[in-house]
Amino acid sequence: MPLRLFLTSGDLMADRRFEFARDLQLKGDLPAAADLLEQTLELAPNFTSAWFTLGEIRSQLGERDKAIAAFRKSRESDASDQHGAHLHLIRLGDAHLSEMPKAYVQALFDQYAPRFEHVLINDLDYRAPSLIFKAVVAARVAAKKSALFKRAIDLGCGTGLAAAAFAKQVDHFIGIDLSPGMIKEARATGLYAELEVADMIEGLRGRGEASTNLVVAADAFVYLSDLASVLSEARRVLAPGGVLAFTLETHDGSGIVLGEGLRYAHAAEYVRGAIAKAGLKLLTLEPASPRIENNEPVSGLVGVAEKT
Repeated sequence: MPLRLFLTSGDLMADRRFEFARDLQLKGDLPAAADLLEQTLELAPNFTSAWFTLGEIRSQLGERDKAIAAFRKSRESDASDQHGAHLHLIRLGDAHLSEMPKAYVQALFDQYAPRFEHVLINDLDYRAPSLIFKAVVAARVAAKKSALFKRAIDLGCGTGLAAAAFAKQVDHFIGIDLSPGMIKEARATGLYAELEVADMIEGLRGRGEASTNLVVAADAFVYLSDLASVLSEARRVLAPGGVLAFTLETHDGSGIVLGEGLRYAHAAEYVRGAIAKAGLKLLTLEPASPRIENNEPVSGLVGVAEKT
């Protein structure tokens, strides 16, 4: 789900030229679109959306140095980096792997909130919540423990798909999401006893120690590079015997990479190590595709860990 954000330049003529350039880009006339954007930026030198789109086009044309220069200008003109120019600089090898700009993640999901479920379920065959549900039930059955939970936290809750999957298993569901638009959609479901606008780590830090029995993160960790902090906080809020269940995207190499879809992919070896360092016991980590993208299954993992 690429972000298509427009931040006005404040100059009506520049805004109109930008829209014409976007039309040319969508029609495939990239050189003409780039030329028009250069003219637009002469009128509005701090036009973030124009710099970002120029970076995209230069990248599509294989003009790496010019793409880097444009993405840098986009990031400089908007310190919050709502367009996510930093992620493109990572992909182009001009920036170190680091956390995603919060403003970018919030803008992305606020944009998609009204049609999020339709796109995921109908277009992307999204199945992360059902994968997590099945993995949790299987792990609890294998341990001869109940799969019913008094309190659960849904990290990156979105519109409530994970809460719907666990609706009969959880008495008190807490949803945490960085996007106010997603929280609005989640509230409408009536599935949550509590909802909070916060990023995952901040949301967990606001919860008491050993205060919950289940933490779920359906396709949420793909927006974090280093998992150490979120895993540490998840362990802290879990009561003894509590469960963390999650899906991730993965890759065949080692460590963490930022994929073409601008989501982080974590190698299985990295995940095992991070779970162990957080003091959690890994019960299962299996290959499982959470969605389809470009007509191909996305390589992923479903995992369940326990606080002993």
